[in-house]
Parts: sequence; structure tokens; C-alpha cells
Amino acid sequence: MTTAEDRAEAVALDAEDALSPFRLRFFLPQDRHGHAAIYFAGHSLGPQPFAARGAMEEALDEWAELGVAGWSDRKASWVTADATPAARSARLVGAHPSEVAVGGTLTGNLHTLLASFYRPTAARHAVLMEARPFPSDRYAVASHIDLHGYDARRSIVEAPSAAAGSASLDALLETLEREAHRLALVLVGAVNYLTGESFDPAPIVRTAHAHGVPVGVDAAHAVGNVPLSLHDAGVDFAAWCGYKYLNGGPGAPAGLFVHERHHLDEALPRLAGWWGHRLDDRFRMPPAFEPEAGAAGWQVSTPSVLALAPLSASLGLFEEAGLDAVRSKSVALTGYIERLVDRVLGDRVEIVTPRDPGSRGAQLSLRVRADLDTVFPRLVAADVVCDRREPDILRVAPAALFNTFDEGRRFVDRLAAAIG
Repeated sequence: MTTAEDRAEAVALDAEDALSPFRLRFFLPQDRHGHAAIYFAGHSLGPQPFAARGAMEEALDEWAELGVAGWSDRKASWVTADATPAARSARLVGAHPSEVAVGGTLTGNLHTLLASFYRPTAARHAVLMEARPFPSDRYAVASHIDLHGYDARRSIVEAPSAAAGSASLDALLETLEREAHRLALVLVGAVNYLTGESFDPAPIVRTAHAHGVPVGVDAAHAVGNVPLSLHDAGVDFAAWCGYKYLNGGPGAPAGLFVHERHHLDEALPRLAGWWGHRLDDRFRMPPAFEPEAGAAGWQVSTPSVLALAPLSASLGLFEEAGLDAVRSKSVALTGYIERLVDRVLGDRVEIVTPRDPGSRGAQLSLRVRADLDTVFPRLVAADVVCDRREPDILRVAPAALFNTFDEGRRFVDRLAAAIG
């Protein structure tokens, strides 16, 4: 178990933490004693910011007062309700404001983007992904391959797995070079959902573009977690959700990115919908589709004004805190827990997330050398909120805005007790 010296260190680190006041701006699930549980599940669903409630109530009040007139009332601004979260998201992902739109869902947006950027030919119809990609990404890619008349079993190429279960950047690049002659697309997670390994898209883009292959990024486990530079890296398109590290609420609106070099490409097909039509002409309902400028032209359906409100409020917290500060604490927090796991749990737990802080996000994936069917319920009973992935992985996500160093210490103690 951890020592008194460990506790003193954790308390000191928390006292020095400039982000510690942000913890008081979140509702955190309570344990059986009325204290905050150890909530290490922001990689799956972030907790509710206090500001979300007020933002939602304001939107509900507008709906009650205005009804359908909310679409034309300048104070309500429903027509441009997605503009503020899109601009705030653009700053988080390293994009120009015109390159980001907010609305829809992660997989729905991914389908929309694949319709534009997956353009297979008889010679080049394969898609390269990292080993063990997020399942929904694989399902979406497979459906597009099948839709074009190819066999997803042969046309999805996964880079070889490292020992931890995901592909290293080197393995991705080697596979890309070897398979480029038959690739129509590369789609990679900026952070792998299973292991927490992060991938710098820039070298992937450089290699792929040298072979004429476009690159898409699933940033769901990266946005609000690790620094992203989608524009400068040259990524062609990207998609992410708003409910994980962004704390936008269950089913929160998602985001999409389309690099500006594609905005005026009339040869690039797209799935059209009325919300992607030119804003200045949208409500006149013309018969012919004319896309709005930028990534907004890839939107399909009306975004939920009610759902945008808490997401925008949460994004405001990231702007207030600053992503550099969030990332700095995240590196320190995961590193602190890593050291305790190594010392206290020894050979009972293997950390499968990369040891290099630059190659991981706010996640530690732990391979537990014990029966998880026994260990996991004990953790739940000890008021630890994380998740498991079969057969033997615990995913633990200490988030900088609301988690503490002492929670990391107490987590290690509780995991040690659960393993026995």
C-alpha cells in the first residue's frame, strides 16, 4: 500500500495545482459516505460542469418563451447556436474556425466525411487503421467498403499490434509504405481508445500524401486531452464526440474538421442536408443545394440547440483553464499514478499505455494479472469509477480539470486491496 510519505506528496502536489479550483465547478458522483467518488471515467463520459445546468435552463427558457420564433429572434440566435462551440472547438484541435463544425454524432459525422474522402478504385480500395481501432470506426469503414462493392475483410488493413495491443507509430508508417499501392484512405485514432497511446498525425499525413492517400483522424479520445494541430499537420478530415473529455453530456453534439484546401473543391462529393446549405439562403428552402463555406458545408441536419448549450459551457472552461495547463497537469498526474502502480502493485499489474508522456493521453490502461470478474466489482464497491475491457484491461482516465493527485494515490491503494 502507499505510505504516509506518498500521502504527504499527493497533498503537496494538490496544494500547488493551479487547476484545483476547477474541480469545484463539476458535479461528481458521490460515494456511500456522501464524498466524491474517484471518477476516472472521463474517457467514456465526463461529469457535469455546474455551468451546463444554467446554459441548459437558459435554452429551455428561450424555447418556452419564444417557441418557433426562437429561429428568428436575434437574442436567442438559434440559427447560429453552433458558431460559438465550433470556434471554441477549433482552438482545441488546432484548426482555423472555418475548418470546424459542431453538430450531429461522431459516427454520423464520420459516415458523412467518408462519403467525401473514401473514393476507392479497382486498384486502390483498402483502408489503413491502427490495430484494434475503436469498433464504431471499423464498422463505419467496413460499411463504406461494402457499399462500394468491395470486401471489408480484405480491404481493411490494420497495422501490426505492439505487445500492448495497439500499433506503434513506426508500425503504422511501415505498413503505410508497404500497402500504399492499394490504399484509398488512412483513418487513425489520435488516441487509441484501448491503450491510450497517442499518434502524431503529421508524419502519417506526410507519408500518406506522398502516395496520394488522404488521411482522416478520429479525435474522440484526444480532443480536450492532448494537443492537436489538425490544420498544420495537414489532416484531410477529422471527427470527434463532445461527451468524453469535453464533458458536454451524454450524447453531446459532435465535431468535424475539413482542411481548408478541400472547401472549394467542387469535384469532391458530399452528402447534402439543409443545415449544410448556405446560411444566408437556408430558410428560403431553395431546391438546389449550395454548401455553406468551410466545414459547415458538411453538416447535414439541424443541431440540437438544447444539447449545444451545455457543450458550449464546458468548452468555455477549457478556454478559461488553457489547454497547455490542462496538458501539463495531465502529464504530471498520469506520471504520478504510474510511479505508484509500479512500486505498489509490482508484477500484479502491467501498464500497457506507452511510458513516454508524449505518446499517451490522460489514460493509463492496466493489464491486471488477476481475475477481473472479482477485481472489478471490488473496485466498484470501493467507489472507484473506471471501466474494463475484456479480457484483462482496466482503463483509468485521470482528468486534469477535476481529478486530484490524492485520488490517484487512493486509487492505487484500492486497486491493490481489490487484487489482494
